[in-house]
Amino acid sequence: MASVPPGHAASVPAAIRPFAAARPRPARTMWGDAWRRFRQHRLAMAGATVFLVLTAATVIGPVVYRVGINTIDFHASMAPPSAAHPFGTNDLGQDMLARVLYGGRLSIAVGITAMLMSVTVGTLMGAIAGFFGRSTDLLLMRVTDVFLSLPSLPLLLLVIYLYRDTLTRLFGPQFGIFWLIVVVIGGLNWMPTARLVRAGFLAVKEKEFIEAARSLGVGTLSQIFRHILPNVLSPVIVSATLSVGSAIIAESTLSFLGLGFPPDTPTWGRLLYDSQNYLDMAPHMALFPGLMICLAVLSVNYVGDGLRDALDPRRLP
Repeated sequence: MASVPPGHAASVPAAIRPFAAARPRPARTMWGDAWRRFRQHRLAMAGATVFLVLTAATVIGPVVYRVGINTIDFHASMAPPSAAHPFGTNDLGQDMLARVLYGGRLSIAVGITAMLMSVTVGTLMGAIAGFFGRSTDLLLMRVTDVFLSLPSLPLLLLVIYLYRDTLTRLFGPQFGIFWLIVVVIGGLNWMPTARLVRAGFLAVKEKEFIEAARSLGVGTLSQIFRHILPNVLSPVIVSATLSVGSAIIAESTLSFLGLGFPPDTPTWGRLLYDSQNYLDMAPHMALFPGLMICLAVLSVNYVGDGLRDALDPRRLP
C-alpha cells in the first residue's frame, strides 16, 4: 500500500486509515532483547562502565601520564598523594600512579587471556562429551572430576615454583611468567564451563531441529558449531565474565606471595606485596592497588549478574 501524505489523511476512508498510518516495526532478535534487558540492569551497566574505564586507563594512561615506573624521586620517599604524585610514592620514591596504571595492564591482560583459555578448553571438552556421549562422555567427565578434586591454590603455587626459572631463562622474565601464569590459571578453571556446555548439549542435541539437520546430512562439526553451540552460549558467556575476576584475584595472590612477576615488574598484587611492611607509615601504597583490584572484580561480577538476567530465556522481554 502506498504511503499517504499527512495533509491527505482526511481523504483516506476511516476503515483503512489505521492500516495506512501503521509503520512496520523492526524485527526483534534474541540478542536485541538481551541487550535491552541488560541496559535495564543498573548495577550491570555501572559495572561495565567501571571496567571499561579501568581498562582504558591502563592502556592509555601510561601514554598520557609520562612518568617512568622506575623513576625515583629522592625527595619524596613514601610521600602521600599530592599534585606532583596523585597516588603518592612508594618506599623508593617511585610514582604510585604510574606503577598502578602499568600494573593494571598486566593484571587485566592475565584475567582476560586466562578467561579465554579456560572458556575455550571448557567449551571444547563439554561439547565433545555432550555430543558424542557414552564412553567419550564418561572419560571426559572423569577427567573433569579429577581436575575438580585438585586443590587449585597449592597446585598453582607448585607449578609456578617449579617452572618459573626455566621459562624465565627461555622467554624472558615478563613473557615467560605471563604465559606460565595464564596457562596454569586457565588450565585449572575450565571445568565449570565444561559441565555447563555438556549439560546444554545433552538437552539440545535431542531437539527436533537437530534431528532434522542430521536427517538432511549435516556434518558433525556443523551440527556442533552451527546448530547446537549457539543455543548453549548463554551460561558460557556468564561463566566467562565471572572467571575474569577469579583470574585477576589468582594473579594478585601469586604476586602477593612473591611467585608472580619479577620484583621490577609492577602488578596490582605485586604492589600490595611491596606495601605490606609500610602500612602504618604509608597506607596509600596498599590503598590504591587494592582499590583497583576491588573495583575490577566487583565490576566484572556485576556484569556477570546482568548477563545472567539478560540471557535468561524465562524472563519477559
